[in-house]
Amino acid sequence: MSKKSSRVDLASQALRQAIIEQALPPGTKLPEDELGTRFGMSRTLVREVLAQLQSEGLVDAPPRRTATTAKPTLDQAKEIFETRRMLEREVVRLVIARWQPRFGAELEGHVRAEEAARQAGEARVSIRLAGEFHTRLGEMAGNALIRRYLGEVVSRCSLILALYGRPHSADCAVNEHREIVAALRAGDADAAIRIMDRHLGSVEQRALLDGDSAAGFDLGAVLSRYSEALAGGASVKVARLPKPKARGKR
Repeated sequence: MSKKSSRVDLASQALRQAIIEQALPPGTKLPEDELGTRFGMSRTLVREVLAQLQSEGLVDAPPRRTATTAKPTLDQAKEIFETRRMLEREVVRLVIARWQPRFGAELEGHVRAEEAARQAGEARVSIRLAGEFHTRLGEMAGNALIRRYLGEVVSRCSLILALYGRPHSADCAVNEHREIVAALRAGDADAAIRIMDRHLGSVEQRALLDGDSAAGFDLGAVLSRYSEALAGGASVKVARLPKPKARGKR
């Protein structure tokens, strides 16, 4: 991998994770000069990063205007959840058809990580892990296009919950994920789909009310925190920021 590609990938990953963990609220301005300074890259490379995230629906980058983290409308949010439900139903069927014992071990390990983050009070990490449970299922489905599309809609749901979501206990998400794993282990597609529909329905219901943007924060501090953690090979933990209003989880 070239040095240029490495910088672009690092910046993309840092921004993507900060958005998914709701450290960068919807509508946050992303000035090219500040991104370039924080990531040590030219404006040309910054625009490449922003274009990549725009293609994933995480950033709005209109011509001749400062890019921002995406701020989907309620109508767009409903379309995203409709698409996610269809994809996740098919993922359940494909995972059961390809089931291997290691799938169960991997998913159970992931749920334990979700539980650990919940107990530690690491809200942002809990948010990310909750979404990654679903993208792991997408990987196990064995269909590259479904994996790609599911990853995109899960990320977009993080934005929707940051913008519109109501508070929700992480206990519910962890317990629902455990139920899904149990149904997958049993090879019961109907039960797994029923549980998944209920789970996603509860997530969507938490995104029905309009909400205010999160409290003010330091963009530079967020970018530094995420880029330094990724560059050092460490898993990114909660950015130490002023507490925003409580948001929902996937």
